Amino acid sequence: MSSFKLSTSLGRLGATAAALLAPVVAFAQEAAPAIAEAAAATPVPDKGDTTWMLLSTILVLLMTVPGLALFYGGLVRAKNMLSVLMQVLMITAVVMIIWVTYGYSLAFTDGGSLNSFVGGFSKIFLAGVDTTTLAESFSKGVFIPEYVFVVFQMTFACITPALIVGAFAERIRFSAVVLFVVLWVTFVYFPIAHMVWFWGGPSAYTAPTGLIFSFGAIDFAGGTVVHINAGIAGLVGAILLGKRTGYRKEIMAPHSMTLTMVGASLLWVGWFGFNAGSNLEANAYAALAMINTFLATAAAIISWAVVETLVRGKASMLGGASGAVAGLVAVTPAAGFAGPMGAIVLGLVVSPVCYFFVDVVKNKFNYDDSLDVFGIHGVGGILGAIGTGILVNPALGGAGIVDYSTADFAAGYAGTATQVWAQLKGVLVTVLWSGIGSAILYKVVDAIVGLRVSVEAEREGLDLSSHGEAAYHAS
Repeated sequence: MSSFKLSTSLGRLGATAAALLAPVVAFAQEAAPAIAEAAAATPVPDKGDTTWMLLSTILVLLMTVPGLALFYGGLVRAKNMLSVLMQVLMITAVVMIIWVTYGYSLAFTDGGSLNSFVGGFSKIFLAGVDTTTLAESFSKGVFIPEYVFVVFQMTFACITPALIVGAFAERIRFSAVVLFVVLWVTFVYFPIAHMVWFWGGPSAYTAPTGLIFSFGAIDFAGGTVVHINAGIAGLVGAILLGKRTGYRKEIMAPHSMTLTMVGASLLWVGWFGFNAGSNLEANAYAALAMINTFLATAAAIISWAVVETLVRGKASMLGGASGAVAGLVAVTPAAGFAGPMGAIVLGLVVSPVCYFFVDVVKNKFNYDDSLDVFGIHGVGGILGAIGTGILVNPALGGAGIVDYSTADFAAGYAGTATQVWAQLKGVLVTVLWSGIGSAILYKVVDAIVGLRVSVEAEREGLDLSSHGEAAYHAS
């Protein structure tokens, strides 16, 4: 075949192929923009936000074990040290399993006709949650992997009931603690978390919300959900269990202020994940929550020391640790809302108030809140929740409250009376729900397994009588 005929044949073959492929090429050209638009419409979580939230989750776990465990452990007598450590450790483990089984669903899904109070079962056993699902932050169109949100909130669910055990430390059955926590997170914590924090997010701000959220109440990191909730449950438990054997007749001093200081320090470090992590993003609001967590705590430590010096003539290490926790509690709801100067004011105010409840009110009403869970977490949480309604005001250096109904999502302030009233309603609902619900659950647990150990077991110490081991051995 001549070269001319070969080139002619190849030319005809090329033309035929071009004619056949033309529709395919045209389709590809049309499909390319559609694929690009679809890719652009699928949000991609920022790796920096995701990393920050993973770290924050670990920091909140640090607050619980070892932070809270050592803080409480140092405050009890040596014969009860391990009992407190074991209670905190077991609570953490049990609640983790409950959270992924049904807790996350009850707290953070639409509850239908009961949505004002509790979520539903659409995500029971984490149904529908996988590596592709996302949770929106507080910025429209900004997301983190849903698994990250699940585990972050899980650590909050773990530490809250662990806080309660300090109120009735040194006298409760281990089985009663476990059973009470299972019931309490189910009927008290998950509903309160839903009422305060459930909403549609910035992209669906008109969707149904939890009851307390619908009031317009704000709680950045858990003043109501965690601290008031636990503080009230602790007070009810302390009253129903009764006082420790020998209370006010025997010395019940903390056995290791050294360990309490270690625990308090770990709490402070972990609290940065608790507060700044609650922003769900690594941005300026997280930085605001962080600086407020520094300053309110520092102010509260100073304030408690000053009060003790004026009243008793000496500032104690126990007072310093108590002031630190009081400041951390008070700034929790205000962390991302108050300005730095407002956080300092909050810290300066909370310590004298908590000191009054710990030193005067508890003695006046003669209830045995062993480690002052109500006096610090309950009272500090209430003061912080109400104070947040004032300090969020931009005129006082606060960040304001974002109005997602406006085009630019501007931050504003409804006015002191309006916002404080919303905060008060949120506090009242939390106090009533936790107080009444906890009282019922304590009675249920008492009927099933009994709440208190025997007098003999209490005198021997819960380490040996409940766990068969001792924290310390003579060399």
